[in-house]
Formats: sequence, structure tokens, C-alpha cells
Amino acid sequence: QVQLVESGGGLVQAGGSLRLSCAASGSIFNTNAMGWYRQAPGKQRDMVAFVSSSDSRNYADSVRGRFTISRDNAKNTLFLQMNSLKPEDTAVYYCKAIVRGGVYWGQGTQVTVSS
Repeated sequence: QVQLVESGGGLVQAGGSLRLSCAASGSIFNTNAMGWYRQAPGKQRDMVAFVSSSDSRNYADSVRGRFTISRDNAKNTLFLQMNSLKPEDTAVYYCKAIVRGGVYWGQGTQVTVSS
């Protein structure tokens, strides 16, 4: 089993920054990829940023240049640095891990950006 716990969400003004963390525990060796997704009220869950086991990174067009995904393999932690936040970034942010073919999600952390 794999457990993912997100933290770092909160309320921030437009133009501000937040750093999300996702701590992974359990049987996390051979993790293929990890990423961040978000879901706003009434909308589908969309990919924000993803990093593969080879450290290849992908970003949604809406966040490219503002958000940076990174991982600390020694601490089994995934990060999302979010700069120049906009009200449209408001959502619940979820961490996702693909481990030996299984897909795991965290419980989510709320990010609210006020205008």
C-alpha cells in the first residue's frame, strides 16, 4: 500500500506564492511517476504538473512558467512551487503516484486565491 499526504494549501492573494508538499509512505519503491492535479467546484480533475521516473516534467499550459514541480527522492516527497497565483488557480490540489502499475491519490489540499 502507498499513502500520500498533501500539505501546504491555504488562502493567498493574487500574485502570491504557495508551496505544496506530498509525503509518500508505504511501498513506494519503483515509483514510476508522480504529479499534481486540481479540481475546482463543478469541474473535472485536471493535470497540473507531472514528473516521470526519468525526471521528465510536463505542465498544463495554464501554469507553465508559474508552477514548478520537483521531487526529493531521499525524503519521498513531491513538491509544487506555485508563483504568481491567480484566482482561477483556486481548487483542491491532489497528489498522484503511479507505483508498480497501481494508481494512488492523496486526500487533497485546498488552495484559494483571492482577487
